[in-house]
Amino acid sequence: MTVESSSPSPAEPADDYLERRTLRRGSAGWLLLTGLGVAYVVSGDYSGWNFGLAEGGFGGLAIAMALMGVMYACMVFSLAELSSVLPTAGGGYGFARRALGPWGGFLTGTAILIEYILAPAAISIFIGDYVESLGLFGLTSGWPVHLACFVIFIGIHLWGVGEALRFSFVVTGIAVAALLVFAVGAFMDFDASKLNDIPVEADAFGANSWLPMGLLGIWAAFPFGMWFFLGVEGVPLAAEETKDPARTLPRAIRWSMAILVVLALLTFFASAGARGANALQDAGNPLVEALQPDGEATALSRVVNYAGLAGLVASFFSLIYAGSRQLFALSRAGYLPRFLSLTSSRKAPYLGLLVPGAIGFGLAAATGDGARMLNVAVFGATISYALMSLSHIVLRRREPGLERPYRTPGGVLTSSVALVLACAALVATFLVDVTAALIALAVYVVAIAYFGMYSRKHLVARAPEEEFAALAAAEAELARE
Repeated sequence: MTVESSSPSPAEPADDYLERRTLRRGSAGWLLLTGLGVAYVVSGDYSGWNFGLAEGGFGGLAIAMALMGVMYACMVFSLAELSSVLPTAGGGYGFARRALGPWGGFLTGTAILIEYILAPAAISIFIGDYVESLGLFGLTSGWPVHLACFVIFIGIHLWGVGEALRFSFVVTGIAVAALLVFAVGAFMDFDASKLNDIPVEADAFGANSWLPMGLLGIWAAFPFGMWFFLGVEGVPLAAEETKDPARTLPRAIRWSMAILVVLALLTFFASAGARGANALQDAGNPLVEALQPDGEATALSRVVNYAGLAGLVASFFSLIYAGSRQLFALSRAGYLPRFLSLTSSRKAPYLGLLVPGAIGFGLAAATGDGARMLNVAVFGATISYALMSLSHIVLRRREPGLERPYRTPGGVLTSSVALVLACAALVATFLVDVTAALIALAVYVVAIAYFGMYSRKHLVARAPEEEFAALAAAEAELARE
C-alpha cells in the first residue's frame, strides 16, 4: 500500500486530497433513508418479477420469493451490524475491505458497481416503454427518452443530496400508495383457482399444478424472486451523509426490508389471484394486466399504469445515487482512477454521477435490451451478497471485541444462511440467461486485471476504509506482541 506524503504525485496525493473529496454530512435521517431503501426496489413490484412464473410457475416463484426474502432479511441484518461498525460511503466494499483485505474489498465493490450501473440503464428502457404506452407527449421509446432520464435525474443529484433524497422520498411514496390501492382492487377479483393455471410440463421432475416446471423451476425462479428486494442493500452507501449513522442506518435498513416484504406479498398474491399466473407470465406490465381481464382499461388500471412510471423513476433515481457513492468510495481509496471521486462545491461527486450515467445511457441507447442488462446486474448483485455475508462472518470470528452498536440477531448463523442462498442465486443466473452471466463475468475479469496490475499498488492510505483496515492490522500486531 502506498504511504502518502505531503508532496503531490501520482502515488502520493496532496494534503488537500480528502478535502476535495467530501460529501455533505448529516443530510439524511432514518425516514429519508428508509424511503431510499424502498425506492431502490419499488420498480421491481411493478414489473419483472412475473417472468419468474414462466420459469417455475406460481408455486416455484412463491418458494423462490420466500427463499430470496430469507436471504435478503439475513443479509440486511448482517449489513445493519456492519454499517454500525464501519459507517463510510464504501458500504459493502468497506465491509469486505476490513474483513477480506484489498482484494476482497475490490471484488465486492466491483460487483456492486456492475449492479448499480446496469440496473439504471435497464430501467431507463422500461421508462421509455411506459412513456410510449401511456402516450405521454406523443413520445416513443428510444434514445431521446433515455437521455432525458439521465440528464434530468443526474441534474437533481448534482443539485445536492438533501434535495435528491427528498425528491426520491416523494416519488416513492406515490408508487407505494398506488401499490396498496392496486392490492385492494385486485383482491376484490381474487380467485385461488387462477394461481396454478399454468400447464404442467409432464417430463419435468416433480412437476404438478403448483410446480408446473418441476423442482428445478424453483431454482430457476431465484433471480426473479430477488426482484422484490434487489437494491435494498444500498442503504449503507449513504453512511457519510447520514445523521448519527451508527444508529440511523440499522434502523433504516430494518424498516426498508419490513416494508418491502409486505409489498412483495400483496403484489404477488393479488396479481396472480386476480388475473391468473398463466396470463401474467410474459406480461410487460403485470399489475395493469391483472386489472384488465378483458383488455379494457379501467380508471384503476390507468392510475396503476401512471404509478408504475413513478416506481420506475424512483428506482432509477435512487440507483444512480447508490452507484455514484460506490464509485466515489472506490475512487477515493485508489481502487479506481482518483479523479472520479472529486466533489463539487455542493459536495456532490459529479464525475461519479456523470461517468456511470454516460455508460448507462450508451448501453441503453445501443442495445435496448433491458431484460438482459437486469440479468447482468443480478449476477453482480449475487457476488456482492456472498462476499458481504462472508465479511460479517469473518469479522465476528476475527474481531469479536470490536464495538458493535447494533448486533445481528442470530450472529454468524444469520449471515451463513445469507451466504449459502446468495451462492445458490449466483448459480441460478446461469440457468436463466447464460449470455448475461458470461458478459458480467467478462467485465469482472477486466476489472480484476486492472486492479491486479495497477491500482492495488496505488491505494490511498488516508481513505476512511483504508484507515479502518490499517488500524485493525496495527491492533492485531500489538496483540501478538
